[in-house]
Amino acid sequence: MNIRRLFCLSIAVAFCLLSAQAQQPRPTAPKAEPANTDVQPQPYLLGPGDVVEVTVDQMTSPTRRVQVDADGYVSSLPFIEPVKAKCRTERQLQQDLATAYKQLIKEPYVSVMVLERNSRPPASISGAVRQSAKVPVLRRFKLNELIAASGGFTERAAGTIQILHTEPVMCPDVGQEVEGLPINGTAIPLEIVKIADLLKGTTNPFIRPGDLILVTEAEPVYVTGSVVSPGSIAIREDLTLSRALGMVGGARKEAKLSEVKIYRQIPGSINQEILKVDFAAIKKNQKPDVLLKPYDVIDVSEEGFTGPGVVKALAGILLGGLRPAVPIP
Repeated sequence: MNIRRLFCLSIAVAFCLLSAQAQQPRPTAPKAEPANTDVQPQPYLLGPGDVVEVTVDQMTSPTRRVQVDADGYVSSLPFIEPVKAKCRTERQLQQDLATAYKQLIKEPYVSVMVLERNSRPPASISGAVRQSAKVPVLRRFKLNELIAASGGFTERAAGTIQILHTEPVMCPDVGQEVEGLPINGTAIPLEIVKIADLLKGTTNPFIRPGDLILVTEAEPVYVTGSVVSPGSIAIREDLTLSRALGMVGGARKEAKLSEVKIYRQIPGSINQEILKVDFAAIKKNQKPDVLLKPYDVIDVSEEGFTGPGVVKALAGILLGGLRPAVPIP
C-alpha cells in the first residue's frame, strides 16, 4: 500500500514540474528595427506624353493604346469626351473612365495600365563626379541617391553642388515650390548645397524632373620653386599661402622665405601682377597671411639665386609636367 501511494505521489510531482516548465515565458526574438520611412513610396502620377493602355471589356475593340495629350487629357477614346489624366494615378483614371462610359454601358469594366512614362525629363548630373549621368525621375528621390548613381565625388570636388530647376513641378503638393527656369532669365531657381552638409545629413533635398545638377570643380593654384613637392593644389575653400606651402610639403632649407613671389592674373587683362610676400614674417606672426586666388602661381626662390623659377613652372604646366591637383582635405 505504501509503495502504491509513493508511486502515485511521484507521478503527481512530475506532473507539477512539467506544468510549471510549460508556463515559463519563452525567449522572444529581438524586434526588428523599423525601416527607414523618410521617403514614402508614391504612386506614379500621369502627365502629358505618357502612354496608357485602356481596356473596356464591353467594347467591340476592348483594348486601345492612347497617349496623354499636351493639355493632360486622354482625348482619343471613342464615344466619350476627353478625360483628365494629368496628376491622376492609374486607379483614379480608371475610375474616371468608368464613370464616363456609364453613360453608354450599364456596368462598364475598365482597366488602365501605364505603358510609357514620358512626361518627366531626366535629371542630369555632371562636374566633379565619377560619371556624368542622366537619371529618370519616375519617383521622388533625394540628392544623395543621385550622387550614388553617378559613382560619387572625385577629388576635384570644390565643396558645393548647384541644383538648377528647369521645370515647374507638374503635380505640386500643398505649399510646394512650383516655379522652374523662367523664360526671361530672371529669378533663376538655383539651389546651392554644401557637400559637407550633405555628408553630415543636415541637408538632402529632393530632386525634380529636369533638374541640372553640377558638382563644382575646384580651381587650381600652382606652387613651384624651392618646395618639397611642386605641383598644383585644388582650392575647395579659402586657401592661405601658409596652408598651400604646407600642402606641398613645405619649403626646402635653401628657400628664400623673405621674398616669396605670387604671380596673379589681372582681371580683364593678359598681364599679371607680382606680389612679393615676406613669408618668414608670416611664420613669426609678424605679418598677416595672404589669401590666395584661383590660378595664382607661387614661386619660392632659393637664397642667392634669382633664376626664373616661375617660367619653368609655367612651362611645366603647359607641357603637363606638374603632378595632378592635390585636394584640400
